[in-house]
Amino acid sequence: MNFDKELDARGLACPLPIVKTRKALNELTTGQVLKVTATDSGSVADMKAFSEQTGNELLSSAQEGNLYVFYLKRR
Repeated sequence: MNFDKELDARGLACPLPIVKTRKALNELTTGQVLKVTATDSGSVADMKAFSEQTGNELLSSAQEGNLYVFYLKRR
């Protein structure tokens, strides 16, 4: 999937992946896509809830080994 910015949140525990995701999305313009890579298993539920609360679209959520990869589209 194409993306405009990438955030490496590996090794960060809750709530830091969400805090850094919010900051990174704020640096994008409407329609741009952010790729987030995390190792915190809680980030799966957190990203879904964050997307629903903020209106930023969660395009994809996948697990690749011990990594969680998310693509979010800025609203």
